[in-house]
Amino acid sequence: MKIVFLAPFGIRPKGTVIARMIPLAVELQALGHEVVIVSPPYTNPEDSGKTEVVRGIRLRNIALGPKHKVLAAPILAWRMFRAALSERPDLVHLFKPKGYGGLAAMLLVLLQRVGFRLPPLFLDTDDWEGTGGMNELHAYSSLEKRFYRFQEQWLTRRAAGVTVASRALQAMVGAMGVAGERVLYLPNCVGAAQRGDGSGVRQRLGIGAETPVLLLYTRFFEFSQEKLHRVFGEIHRRVPDVRFLVVGRGRNNEEAELLAAARAGGFSDTLVMAGWVEPAELPDYLAAGDVAIYPFADTLVNRCKCPAKLTELLLAGVPVVADRIGQVTEYIDPELSTLLCDPDDWQAMAERAALLLLDPDRRRALGESGCRYLLEHFSWRRFVERLAGFYLKT
Repeated sequence: MKIVFLAPFGIRPKGTVIARMIPLAVELQALGHEVVIVSPPYTNPEDSGKTEVVRGIRLRNIALGPKHKVLAAPILAWRMFRAALSERPDLVHLFKPKGYGGLAAMLLVLLQRVGFRLPPLFLDTDDWEGTGGMNELHAYSSLEKRFYRFQEQWLTRRAAGVTVASRALQAMVGAMGVAGERVLYLPNCVGAAQRGDGSGVRQRLGIGAETPVLLLYTRFFEFSQEKLHRVFGEIHRRVPDVRFLVVGRGRNNEEAELLAAARAGGFSDTLVMAGWVEPAELPDYLAAGDVAIYPFADTLVNRCKCPAKLTELLLAGVPVVADRIGQVTEYIDPELSTLLCDPDDWQAMAERAALLLLDPDRRRALGESGCRYLLEHFSWRRFVERLAGFYLKT
């Protein structure tokens, strides 16, 4: 079977293509299928019009058009549509029900409805995009928000099958009237990976080999900044020699807020701000942490998300103290449920993380247990076998 994946954006710097689409494609090809990714590389315009091979997957970056969104939309959608059909696929799988790829998918469905023999459309959703969802986190115009909300509703109801990255999204899609047999739970998963070497990162960042390191791997917008500041301050009070290794970049100058709070709270010398890290270097940075926290506010966006960053932390063998919200609870071994906190209880997060920082043997055991559970229950191969069966029966 030949499959075309329609990507929502380019391969860099955002994570959806690398963290979700590429692993799915790799495992489908391992099962004997062929997958081609068609991408609008507006996030990496230097790749406009180029074809590249990533982990054995052919990725076609369509040629970009005008820079103005309104002018670009029909041109990029048409180019994605033409590129997809030129591959003569048995099916097309759209990732994210919005944007240029969403327009190309809508054209596919409309032409099918007037009698054209075209491949069936499948839809993948890993976020809630409309009201109360990702629409609220971006500086979209009111017209864009209305259109993305419309795309999400229209495409979800008309796709031959829908893959969802979280249990909450599964419920949301069901509430739209999509029959259960047309929906497949397909969370972000992991494959066996070589552990990183954190010693080199510690040395470069001036962190001693025996210094306890609290890791925050984040984009900042998923939680209250005030909560983060309180958690860091309390951990520092309990573990004065701690270092806070912050990996990731915020959207709204959250790093400056954290630095200001650290100065006011007297722990600025403990902060190590790594910023955005190249994917190839991430395993080493994650391995430099002894304990990680994963704050996650109780919002619709978070309940629907499938946090790939959490899976990366667990796969690295780092024990994670996380908020008990949505998909987070799926990934944490039930036997490690003491590591889950009420999202309103920042003191519990700080206390549990501090206790682990002071107990090397326990944190190593919990880290290994969490990694083992993830590999056993959320392997890409297991879920891609289900996906291949879903394609055939839907």
